[in-house]
Amino acid sequence: MTKSSGCGQCRSGEPLPFAFTMAFHPIVDLERGAVWGYEALVRGTEGQGAGHILGQVDDGNRYRFDQACRTKAIELAGGLFPAGDLRLSINFLPNAVYEPAACIRATLEAARRIGFAHQRIMFEFTENERMTDVAHVQRIVTDYRQRGFLTALDDFGAGYAGLGLLARFQPDLIKLDMELIRGIAGSPARQAIVSGVIGIARALGVAVIAEGIETPEELAALREAGITLFQGYLFARPTVAALPELNLPGLRQAA
Repeated sequence: MTKSSGCGQCRSGEPLPFAFTMAFHPIVDLERGAVWGYEALVRGTEGQGAGHILGQVDDGNRYRFDQACRTKAIELAGGLFPAGDLRLSINFLPNAVYEPAACIRATLEAARRIGFAHQRIMFEFTENERMTDVAHVQRIVTDYRQRGFLTALDDFGAGYAGLGLLARFQPDLIKLDMELIRGIAGSPARQAIVSGVIGIARALGVAVIAEGIETPEELAALREAGITLFQGYLFARPTVAALPELNLPGLRQAA
């Protein structure tokens, strides 16, 4: 889709042909014993999974959907998050950003209107699908970081060119894919790979989040490796339009 058609989608004001909301899933900092932030995940208004919504996204509404997701996440977070420095993590579609400066305006306006500091917003992009224009994605990441947003490379280790993307982008954070996490306590191979990734990330000044944590054994192995930021069902399940209660004793729930 061309830049002009993307602009037309944003300016038309035409509503999306489907309704959606967001669920929130915590990212915890075990070094501090507190919640670091929440990822906003697309859900149907009746609790349907992300696939139900994403299956309705096409070239005719992709730009509007990406913009609407950002605004919806910020509006909900503004009403749910307590005062403080909790981060809001938003997934975005790189191919739905035709020009970074133009496509970020609605996000900045929503943050200003809600009173949510945009420096608390993290944008996640995934390596789990082939990017059609890597240079374009690099321009987006560079622009967002210059504006004060955090950036994260999601599903690291699951896609096509994780190390290559890390070398080009150097985001603020990477999120280890759950395929590397699952069963790591009993897998010397996974332990060696994760240890190597942590070493590379430290050398580049990139923080690491381990996602998909489901068992105390996985958590213990990753803490032993030096990771402090975690996300997974061990701590909580995503909750639609609300902040979930934490399951792990000792973690401070934001008031």
